[in-house]
Amino acid sequence: MRDIDLISGDVIDAALRLHRDLGPGRLESVYEALLAAKLERLGYRVARQRAIDIEHDNIRFEGAFRVDLIVDDRLIVEIKSVERLSAVHAKQLLTYLRLTKQPVGLLINFAGATLREGIRRVVNDHRPLSASASPREPSSSDSRDENV
Repeated sequence: MRDIDLISGDVIDAALRLHRDLGPGRLESVYEALLAAKLERLGYRVARQRAIDIEHDNIRFEGAFRVDLIVDDRLIVEIKSVERLSAVHAKQLLTYLRLTKQPVGLLINFAGATLREGIRRVVNDHRPLSASASPREPSSSDSRDENV
């Protein structure tokens, strides 16, 4: 199993090359397809638009969300092509991380003049409360966003 930091580094390198070649202004689906193909050429398994189910109160909602890319069944990559990333984009990725119980994801915005400022690493530090803990008790840890 490859190290998550190695996978992240390869994804970022491939995204930087892709952005340099294509520039900003394309649809998210274009960046998604091309990035997936580049990662597959590097030997990664890449799933595109994988459905995520949720269950709440014994109600199952199949395909509630769709993850842009999952690399080697370990790293979630959410692709954007928007003028500016907002807090809701990081929260969306954090939701995916929590639902899939994955520790790390990358949020990549291809719309900027350069890609450096459009890459954000999101870490899932969430630990569900134990059965004995009070539901009003705040969690001791939370997620954090880091610019890469």
